[in-house]
Amino acid sequence: MTIFTIADLVDWSRAQFALTAMYHWLFVPLTLGLGFICAFMETIYYRRGLDPEWKRITRFWMRLFAVNFAIGIATGLILEFEFGTNWSNYSYFVGDIFGAPLAIEGIVAFFMEATFVAVMFFGWRRVSPRFHLASTWLTAIGANLSALWILVANSWMQYPVGIQFNVETARSEMVDFLAVALSPVAVIKFLHTITSGFLLASLFVIAVSAWFLLKGRNEEFAKRSMKIAAVFGLISSVAVIWTGDTSGVQAAKYQPAKLAAMEALYEGGEGVPLTVIGKLNADKRADNDLPVFDFEVKVNKMLSMLAFHDLDAYVPGFKDLIDGNAEHGIMPVKEKMARGKEAIAQIARYSKALREGDRQTADEVVALFDLDTPEGKAFYDDYFRYLGYGYLTSESDIIPPVGLVFYSFRIMVGLGVWFVIVFAGVLILLKKGMINRWRWALWLMLLSLPLPYVAGQAGWIVSEVGRQPWTVQDMLPASASVSELAPAAVKATFFIFAVLFTVLLIAEISIMARQIKNGPEAIED
Repeated sequence: MTIFTIADLVDWSRAQFALTAMYHWLFVPLTLGLGFICAFMETIYYRRGLDPEWKRITRFWMRLFAVNFAIGIATGLILEFEFGTNWSNYSYFVGDIFGAPLAIEGIVAFFMEATFVAVMFFGWRRVSPRFHLASTWLTAIGANLSALWILVANSWMQYPVGIQFNVETARSEMVDFLAVALSPVAVIKFLHTITSGFLLASLFVIAVSAWFLLKGRNEEFAKRSMKIAAVFGLISSVAVIWTGDTSGVQAAKYQPAKLAAMEALYEGGEGVPLTVIGKLNADKRADNDLPVFDFEVKVNKMLSMLAFHDLDAYVPGFKDLIDGNAEHGIMPVKEKMARGKEAIAQIARYSKALREGDRQTADEVVALFDLDTPEGKAFYDDYFRYLGYGYLTSESDIIPPVGLVFYSFRIMVGLGVWFVIVFAGVLILLKKGMINRWRWALWLMLLSLPLPYVAGQAGWIVSEVGRQPWTVQDMLPASASVSELAPAAVKATFFIFAVLFTVLLIAEISIMARQIKNGPEAIED
């Protein structure tokens, strides 16, 4: 007889959610960017007196947008259902905050894009050119507004603000919607995510156009498409780098363990160097003195500069975060765990008082959680903000999977630099009229198509794996968030979803490949 533990349940629940999220992100970024590229192209069509060639170009890319749009919805719905099926404790605890942005996404943004996408696809002969152009823009904007509210919800998990805990319901409640929606983490995460989608869509258009040029087909179509995509992509790639840098600064401020994992930083210090590349020592742990790297290439003081914009700034490592560092205001994890247990004990004290009819004790506990009183604010700052630590079993639980985060971060950054080179190179070749001559450059463009997908997945690994063990930073670990399910059931659905999503992915690639092979000449008026 197989015996499962809570660790098995947590691991399989994480695996299933990660599987769904990663497949979903194979479809979403192309939708975010390709919608705007279609809007740019249709704008040119409209401003040039309804030029039939630009209409043909626009409709070709719209067909590919349509395929990706439809399949992306399916995986997104499953992802949202998993909050209730696999993470019911999490949903109960923070549903008031997390559910609000998702509700706005469904009621406003999704209905907006779902309404106008029909006009965009089927309204060429049924509405005026101006109204059709507006519908295309509104579809693109709606898709990105959907991303906005989903990312607001995700950002709150990284940086929980604007809330108050209601001890009577044992739930966190939103008290400041603007603090949640406009938190610095939410703003930068949204900008970083959508610009990475713009980048991916731009490279997708360039890669497909390069295929046409390699085949000697539709050369004018390919060059026009490339020019739009290269300009959009170059601007987006620069924006991705800027927002990525800002995300690193925010991680240093709000999620220092994530930054330490990104850099495999066990010992903190001033003027810390940045590891450009390196091979981690597989035996290194926070509780031993083994070297961190088998080999590495570093840039002196650069991590301090990137994290705090100060060459001599102190960057804490895992040992600082676990053992504490009074000089730099870092509390030991053991102390945080004790304070978290006190917060949990007060919640249990309230429940006991209610069962025993002790209204006086119950009122005392309610007052502790009232942020409108000095006592409540003090209790929040001193105890409740460390609630999640009370569920941890070991001080080392705060360390994310270092190897996965470290290598994913370098893949993401390295590819980000490569994309700038690709977009700039395409523009130079187009300007000099040499795009057809250098076939090796066209092959590079084509073979670069998978790379933004790899970079996107690596970025989400850094973001989500890097904040483990938390579902809500410092407030709720994954071990206290899962539903009470049989691990075998979660394991079974993991493999069912893996097969289903793989079939969907193969279907999308097959349909897109067929549409690309048919080419723009197959578009009928």
